[in-house]
Amino acid sequence: MTGIGYDVHSFTENRPLILGGVTIPHPLGLDGHSDADVLCHAIADAVLGAMGLPDIGHYFPPGDPACKNISSLKILEKCRDLARKSHCQIINVDSTLVAETPKVLAYREPMQSNIGNALGIPPERVGIKATTNEGLGFIGRKEGIAAMAVAQVEKIPS
Repeated sequence: MTGIGYDVHSFTENRPLILGGVTIPHPLGLDGHSDADVLCHAIADAVLGAMGLPDIGHYFPPGDPACKNISSLKILEKCRDLARKSHCQIINVDSTLVAETPKVLAYREPMQSNIGNALGIPPERVGIKATTNEGLGFIGRKEGIAAMAVAQVEKIPS
């Protein structure tokens, strides 16, 4: 089973920039109710979609005080737990960050490790790529970051 996910967050002041559970040095962070980790959010929706489950907003509502500033790695752990309860195994995820700034591939390996640990899969099964928007749109104007992801999940035979 395959699922896809997409997320976008705008930049804001006075917040850390967290991608794949890694704090990246940058003057701006991403705006959101949780830690606004756009990469983890796209991956979570891909995993949930592969299982035919609702999106992360169902499990982590944006207005819920319990979700305020929550680490998005906890969201991925919830996806892992939902997979196990559904008798599914997460096989792999592949993702792309779309941003003009900052350059993030120097942080790829720790992001893979964090995401793999949260999902219960080896880091080498976590694909992370990055591209720009060639100066076009809100991303091109350096107003935010987008991420897209796909996930493969298999039903475990009983």
